[in-house]
This record gives sequence, C-alpha cells and structure tokens, in this order.
Amino acid sequence: MRWDPKEYLLFADERARPFMDLMTRVAVHRPRLVVDLGCGPGNLTRDLARRWPEAVVEGWDSSAEMIERCRGGGETDRLRFTLGDLRDWQPEEPVDVLICNATLQWVPDHLEVLPRLLAGVRRGGWLAFQVPANFAERTHTAIVELRGQAPWRDRLAEVDVARPRSEEPATYLEALLAQGCRADVWETTYLQVLQGPDAVVRWMTGTGLRPVLAALGEAAQDEFLAAYRSLVADAYPRREAGTVLPYRRIFAVARR
Repeated sequence: MRWDPKEYLLFADERARPFMDLMTRVAVHRPRLVVDLGCGPGNLTRDLARRWPEAVVEGWDSSAEMIERCRGGGETDRLRFTLGDLRDWQPEEPVDVLICNATLQWVPDHLEVLPRLLAGVRRGGWLAFQVPANFAERTHTAIVELRGQAPWRDRLAEVDVARPRSEEPATYLEALLAQGCRADVWETTYLQVLQGPDAVVRWMTGTGLRPVLAALGEAAQDEFLAAYRSLVADAYPRREAGTVLPYRRIFAVARR
C-alpha cells in the first residue's frame, strides 16, 4: 500500500491533536532512547526530539514514501528514521519510551503483538499508543458498502486490501494488565471541524481510503471516489464554519 505524505499532511493539525493528548500522560522527563513506531511523515517524531533534547529518537515506518519524507527533513546523531515493519522491530537495547500513534489498527491481530512490543521496553519504561475507533462511522461503512457492489466487488476480489480495525478500551486495558503493566486507557470523540470543499473525502484519501485506492488504477480511483463522495455527502454536510467530522479515538499508556 502506497502512502502519500502530502495527502496525509493536509490536515496535519487535526491529526496531531490525538498524539499530543496521548503524550501528556507519558510522565517521563529525561528518557535516553525513544522509538516512534509508525512515524508517518516524521513531523511528530521531530516534536519528540524537541521535547526530550537529551534523548536519541528513532522513527520507524513501513512506507518508503513516508521514510523518504522523514529523511528529507534531515537526520542527526540523535534523530534517525528506519524503513521497517513494526512486527519486525527488535531493539538492540530496551527503550525508555515506545510510541505507536494511529498505526496498530493496520496490524492484523495486533493484540498479539503487544507482549513483544512491551518486551522491548525497559522495566519502568513506557508504551503509549492510540488507535482510531470510528469504523462504524459513515466514512468507513461507505467503503465497505462500495466494496460489495459492482464493479468494485469484482475489481478488488483478487486483491488483499488492508482493513483497519481496533478493539474496545476494556480489551486493551485487560491485555496490558495481563502483562503486569500499570495502565491508563481512555477514549475521546473529537468533533473535528475540517476546512475547505470536499473535506471529508480529502481527509479519508489520506488515510482510510488508501488501501482501496492503492489497489485501483488511476482512472478507477476517480470513479470510486465519485461514488464514495455521493454516499458520505449527506452524513457530513458543509456548514459555514466547516465540515464536522466526529472521530472516536482510543488511547492507552502503560508503564512496564
């Protein structure tokens, strides 16, 4: 699946808000080693380096396009970026803070990955992650609906298209407690006011629509987006102040 950093960053402020809210609960002052798994375009990873000026900060992402964007902004002795799948992540030494922001929803059976991620965190260190939990919203049910209709059903039948999903907060809490962590799990629904025409479609083009669009040719992409736009238009009318997009997120901070 190809990612487009420019598309993703169209709503950079709105995408950054959950990350900032997540990091307020990570109560560490002078970490030595910080890893951001699923760092995307790297703008928030750079914020971590500024927050902890004595730490070595490493961003990981499985998207070559995202890592190219990260490295284009420069690397230093204490800020570096790595192309890799988080399921293959194995630190040379335990880290002080491990962050996974809006990424685990793309990993099938990601509850099974949590023990191995925690094993890479030193005792007393922190694991912090947040995942979208709005898959019952029209933004996502419209994708499922279209995929089941002609001509998309046949065009996508032979393609393994990623389907993001998340668990409920209590499930994450139970999983973290079972690993002997002290855990804080909560959820927030943001009422995001997006600016500009076609705002919801542009938002989804940067994230939730990526797997389907990546599986289609350019001409078919336009056709699919037109059909998608017609399905979500009534659910998210454009208002004078902008287009309101409810967005539920689940957060978890665990100390090993």
